[in-house]
Amino acid sequence: MVSQIQIVENVLKLNDEVAAFNRAQLREAGVLAIGVLGAPGCGKTALLEATLARFGGRERIGVLVGDLATTRDAERLARHAEHVVQINTGNGCHLDANQVRQSLGRLPLDALDVVFIENVGNLICPVNFDLGEDVKVGVLSVAEGDDKPAKHPQFVRAVEALVLNKIDLLPVVEFDRAAFERDIRRVHEDVTICPVSVTQGHLDAWFEWLEQRLSAHRTAEFATHT
Repeated sequence: MVSQIQIVENVLKLNDEVAAFNRAQLREAGVLAIGVLGAPGCGKTALLEATLARFGGRERIGVLVGDLATTRDAERLARHAEHVVQINTGNGCHLDANQVRQSLGRLPLDALDVVFIENVGNLICPVNFDLGEDVKVGVLSVAEGDDKPAKHPQFVRAVEALVLNKIDLLPVVEFDRAAFERDIRRVHEDVTICPVSVTQGHLDAWFEWLEQRLSAHRTAEFATHT
């Protein structure tokens, strides 16, 4: 048991070292990196599609897409952005910093403002692996039930913003929104909750948070270079 713990600690230590390299590379290029976490079917890719359609003309955006197999998500996103890289993990349940390091080499970082890193659909493993991103965003959906924040507190603690997708389904599913938000505040009082319906185009809360984050990043970049 001790040796197994040591192996896990060594893996995480090595991952953190590569993540630090990624973070330094991204910051040197002036790129804001946003990790996107969530379970399969919560709407991560659809959210990014809508985001690219909204910001693609104003922001120079790249996307890294993690999945077990296929290039389907990358193909969807490539309709809205030029710089999209698919990362297939095979049996891996999450992206790691080395996979991101290799994929960043396929992006023209000096020509980009933002890189989204869509992780493999999973609420558990991706939380434990730093990829070098500046911030993590979590995506949950009404269809998954209102108990996810209580069952996955580490997921909630890891993110700066939590997108609640598919709110158009609230009238037809059992979902206690007050309990959902109460469970979130118990473990992460300051997280921003963004209720959205991607399919219905109700994305104001998400876009507002993203605009604020981009503005803060630009301000920090300006201060660094003056």
